[in-house]
Amino acid sequence: MIGSYPAEINTEEIIKSYYTQKLISWDKYIKSAVNDMLRAGIQMVSDGQTRDSFVNIFYRRISGCRIRERPEVFEKIRYRGPITIDDQKYVKSFLPKNTKLLGLITGPYTLSKSCVDLFYHNEKELAFDFADVLRQEAENLQKDVDMISIDDPVFSVSMPDYAKDLIQIIIKNLKCPIRLHVCGDVSGIVSDILEIPVDVLSHEFKALPKLFDVFKEYSFRQNICLGSVRSDNPALETVGEIVNHIKKGINVFNDKISQVSPDCGLRFLPRDTAYKKLRNLVKAWSVVYG
Repeated sequence: MIGSYPAEINTEEIIKSYYTQKLISWDKYIKSAVNDMLRAGIQMVSDGQTRDSFVNIFYRRISGCRIRERPEVFEKIRYRGPITIDDQKYVKSFLPKNTKLLGLITGPYTLSKSCVDLFYHNEKELAFDFADVLRQEAENLQKDVDMISIDDPVFSVSMPDYAKDLIQIIIKNLKCPIRLHVCGDVSGIVSDILEIPVDVLSHEFKALPKLFDVFKEYSFRQNICLGSVRSDNPALETVGEIVNHIKKGINVFNDKISQVSPDCGLRFLPRDTAYKKLRNLVKAWSVVYG
């Protein structure tokens, strides 16, 4: 998995909880998403990011942030305790023995660019403070997951010259494998991305096959997570289509492909469509890698 998965949320229950001030349990929604991944045969699952969008999950639990019409930073941001860890512990409690768990961290640059800054008025300083908060979350998170994936999609729109420094702050004390996921068109920043010292690079190779031509111009040490079904299009890729795509990836990356995944999170697809995409992805992987 990359990150999110569609969950059939009972909105009436959520509205009622707002007025009664009674917290709802998200366990059933998380388990529903993870069970779909398991049923499809996914070997490294996420928690589905069912609680909220991939940015709001973090804003809601970072001191100094609040959510109004848009997320706002109104004072110096600080880590005040686990953000996603409880959900990961819950998933871990019912995972089959040989299934791995992916911990998800939304990148500091994306968080700094997705909020209204009412305090710092300095984008770089804000991004570095987010990185320090995320470092603390990642250090705690690694105890319960098999890999941490940092999702920083805004790099594809405007990658700052301090991007490498931001990621290094998060990962410097981590002992588990690290993946960097950047969706969107990264063709103009591949050389910069390759300078970031992570274990796996993850991109939208299905929606943007031109990335094959860009990456093959470089030699690099990182492994590749090959995006192989589209997350922005409900059209279902056939097993044969995915097989051909993976083989095209092998022609470019040889044995550097360590993961085959959707291009991005699947939250905005119908649940049945998301499941079928995962199922066909696993079938295609089995054909190629047996």
